[in-house]
This record gives sequence, C-alpha cells and structure tokens, in this order.
Amino acid sequence: MAGPGYRQVSFDVWQRMAAGWDRERRWLWDASHAVSEWMVEALAPRPGQTILELAAGTGETGFAAAAALGDDGRLISTDFAPNMVEAARAESQRLGLRNVEHRALDAERLDLNDDSVDGVLCRWGYMLMADPGAALRETRRVLRDGGGLALSVWGGPNRNPWASVPGRVLLGYTDAPPPDPAAPGIFAMADPLRVRSLLSAAELEVQRMEELEVRWRFEDFDAYWRYLTQLAGAIAIAIAAMSDHDRRALRERVEKAIEDYRSDLGYELPGVALNTLAA
Repeated sequence: MAGPGYRQVSFDVWQRMAAGWDRERRWLWDASHAVSEWMVEALAPRPGQTILELAAGTGETGFAAAAALGDDGRLISTDFAPNMVEAARAESQRLGLRNVEHRALDAERLDLNDDSVDGVLCRWGYMLMADPGAALRETRRVLRDGGGLALSVWGGPNRNPWASVPGRVLLGYTDAPPPDPAAPGIFAMADPLRVRSLLSAAELEVQRMEELEVRWRFEDFDAYWRYLTQLAGAIAIAIAAMSDHDRRALRERVEKAIEDYRSDLGYELPGVALNTLAA
C-alpha cells in the first residue's frame, strides 16, 4: 500500500497528463489496441449489459466494448482524474456513442451500488492505485454474480525497456534509491503470482492469463522525448521539475541508453503486458 499523500500526488500527475494522452490517443491506440481488444474479447460484453471501465484514461478500451452493448446497454467510463474524464467524454461525443456515461470515480471507493454491473474493464490501472487490494474488493462488490473482470498490467522491467530504461537512467542521474517493488507503480503487479493473490483475496478467480507484446514506435528521439515529458506519468513530472541543465544532461543519457533500439525507421522499444480475465 502507498504512503500518505500518494493519492493526491497521483491525482495531480494524471490531471496533468490528460492533455498529452488526449492529443496522442491515436498513436497510443495504434501501439496498444491488441491489449484492449483481448480484454474486450475475453469479457465478451452482450447487448443490454452494464460494463464499468475503471482508470479509463481517454476511454478507448471501453469504447471498443460499447458497440456490443447495444442501445439498451450502458458503458460507465470512469477515471479518478476529471481531466481524463472530460477527454473521454469529448471523444465519445465525437464518435456519436449514445450508451456511454462518464463519471469521475475513485476505484478504491466506488460510488456505485452492490451488484450493479455485469463486467469490469481496467487497463493499466490497478498497478498504479494506492491500494489495489481495496480497488479489487470494490470491483467484486459492484459485480453481479457471474460477472467478469478483464484487466491488464505491465510485465517486469526487463521486458519493458520503453519504461524501465528511462526510469533507471533517471534514478542513476538523481542518485535516488530504487523504488519499493510493492509500492504503486508501473511494475507493481508484474508478478503473475501477486496478481493471482490480489484477485483471490478479493474473491475473484483467474480464468485466463496471457502475455501480449506491445511495440512502442517513435520516428526519432525527439518523439520519444516528447512521450517521456508529456505522457509518461510520474517520470514526466520528475523531468519537468529539473533545471534546464539537468534536463539536457538527462536527455543525453537517455538517448545513449536506448541506442540499441534505434533503426533506420526511428526507434522501436518492446514491451509485454500481462492480461487477465477473472470472475
């Protein structure tokens, strides 16, 4: 569980990241759609059902499920950062989706009735929450009997250099201690055994668990640096707080560190997501 103050820090981070995620939603979807499509296929939403998406960000995963729900069904698209909620709302309106409700909700304290939804989607959310166990218990509380949860988290740092390399360089440059592996963060639920344990404690049983490859492509280093400084959550905030001198020095170190992933087409950094269906 996170220490005091984490929720507010996380809230501030994702409020600030919303504009970048909204602006780059097409690029993000192109890289990650296989993860979301697996989740939707595994959950198998049906017409007339109510599906809840937690930590929806700009909403694409839930939107991929909305068509299956029909006019009588409902997608409740939620995030605890209101700026993310508004970005998702604007996109659903642009797409003409009429069966989507947008709400700012904290997944650890859901303002929803017991047994009120037929399925839950959560892509890359639980691992960042202050208390994922509490969030999963809340998920189980609002799920109707027979309902399912499709979630995705990231695998280990050695299999996700797109995120672990800049994080390692940043820690080395600032001489900061390594983070507690159990603390909230991108790799907090990388161990399948921890995922199973958290789900079991919430009275949810794993039905399927699979790894999916993700490839993050950047046309040049400037594009990768924009990602790090405008979309990369806590790393982006840490970089923004640096002096110009330190920021330039860090940029040079990161560029050198990802040299192995450069080609004539730019940069391609691999990743692995861990997807799970539970019920």
